[in-house]
Amino acid sequence: MNTGRCHIENRFEEGKVTAASLDLAQLRKLQLEQENRTQIPWAILVVVLAIGAGVFFHSYSPKIATFWVFGLAFGYVVQRSRFCFAAASRDPYLTGSTSLLRGVLVAFAVSTIGVSAIKYGAFLADPNAEVITSGVNALNLSLPLGALLFGIGMVIAGGCASGTLMRIGEGNTLQLVVLVFFVIGSAWGAHDSGAFWYKLTPNAPKVFLPDVFGWLGAVVVQLLVIALLWIAALKWQEKKAAAAIAAAERGE
Repeated sequence: MNTGRCHIENRFEEGKVTAASLDLAQLRKLQLEQENRTQIPWAILVVVLAIGAGVFFHSYSPKIATFWVFGLAFGYVVQRSRFCFAAASRDPYLTGSTSLLRGVLVAFAVSTIGVSAIKYGAFLADPNAEVITSGVNALNLSLPLGALLFGIGMVIAGGCASGTLMRIGEGNTLQLVVLVFFVIGSAWGAHDSGAFWYKLTPNAPKVFLPDVFGWLGAVVVQLLVIALLWIAALKWQEKKAAAAIAAAERGE
């Protein structure tokens, strides 16, 4: 018996098709095509509702309508790219793939340029503007400990914030539980954790790269670090792929 053949009969719109002559990949392709055809009416309905909501928001406030459009665009990009910090951190160890990790690094590079431009514009307008150093936190124990706890939490939960929202949009109801506790933890942390950690390390230094390297130097240094990490991630994937091929050739 050919194990690569599937002896299942499946019914499609064109009639009853015997799947004995189709391999698994072809059968799955036909199933996906059938599912896509049944989803088209729902997709049209969602698009109409999204446009209607955008028109309503615009009548109330053009700014809210702009947020709505950017939110839809961001959700589409996240869903199609499967963008998730948890997967980006997990996949290199589980599968050897660093495609998501390199995507995150590209996002960091783009945001580095954009955020630096915004802050530099604020600096030119007012060198003492609060927005220039907003988000610059002290280098204390809370950074590595918080990163460790958050990393453990998002791996157990099966996704980061963006990954959780994406999967809820796809219909994963389990992620609703994750979202509820994510909101509770974030609100609690925003209310109490800052004061708690700063009391433990009141003299912890703050490092703002433009103060150290200048505005252009800070951007160049950060982009250089990101580029090196991107190259390292690519080399890691190539190494894992080569190891997997060698193991397959040995029959392992």
